[in-house]
Amino acid sequence: MVEKLARQLGGELVQTHTSWVILLDEVVYKIKKPVNFGFLDYSTLEKRKENCEKEVILNRRLCPWVYIGVVPISEIEGEWVLENDSNVVEYAVKMRRIPDGCILSNRLEEVSEEDIRKVAKVVADFHSRAERVDEFGKPEVMKFNTDENFQQTEKYVGITISKEDFEFIREKTNRFYEVHEKLFYKRMKEGRIRDGHGDIRIEHVAFLEEGVCIFDCIEFNDRFRYGDVLNDMCFLSMELDFFGKEKLAKAYEEEYLKITQDPEFGTFLPFFKCYRAYVRGKVTSFLLDDPHVSEEEKAKAKDKASKLFKLARKYAQEIKLT
Repeated sequence: MVEKLARQLGGELVQTHTSWVILLDEVVYKIKKPVNFGFLDYSTLEKRKENCEKEVILNRRLCPWVYIGVVPISEIEGEWVLENDSNVVEYAVKMRRIPDGCILSNRLEEVSEEDIRKVAKVVADFHSRAERVDEFGKPEVMKFNTDENFQQTEKYVGITISKEDFEFIREKTNRFYEVHEKLFYKRMKEGRIRDGHGDIRIEHVAFLEEGVCIFDCIEFNDRFRYGDVLNDMCFLSMELDFFGKEKLAKAYEEEYLKITQDPEFGTFLPFFKCYRAYVRGKVTSFLLDDPHVSEEEKAKAKDKASKLFKLARKYAQEIKLT
């Protein structure tokens, strides 16, 4: 039915594991698939509606000009009809379409340090206003995530990550919790644990006439959004490093620090950047086990994952244990 609806609208249909996205000239309709992955549950119409509404509310925090609202889809005489509530069978997030040329991932060669400093200002301001979620700053909460990463990547040792790098990163990570345990609690007390974006990556940053827009935050699982503000902000600088834009990453970090005056910035930044690079290495490695991915794509994924793990190793070497 979604394919048919896209054809009727004259739009392009793009699929992800969790959504159907219909791209029109001016707007986009995003329909959630009826799936349940444990960490993400869209299995019922009620849950899909709830997550559509949540997606709009959360994303308007950083991208108010793009998220129009949630619209019903009704089935009438065997056809799906958008923005009709007479016989609702689905819901869609309606968005203004962001031109491809506005997205950071498509303009890495032309973006300036001044542009990237504007992004840092938006992120810093957002973090200062975001809801506090102090309990998610406990070291054991973060350690649960890093332990999970190491457990899930053991099978890729010798494939996308060397045994030496795996053990080095794991050792530095676990020692960091021991050495800096008190700082985790200090950051909780000072309000540095917030309801963030969760996925500030180069393909989720756009430069619009109205200003910097950071879209597509994580709505399906609060745990993936809640955390230390530095963990949220540094995803972008890690990606800029990965794509060889170290000067842009440095400008972004310098501007964020200048605004926030975060006293633990130098201590926690390498730790969180290591975490972010490792997560991306892990997720990219998962593609090697996907039967729907071609051998050519698997070869590319293997190379990319290896580079991400090497970047994680570089950050791990910068982690301070004094």
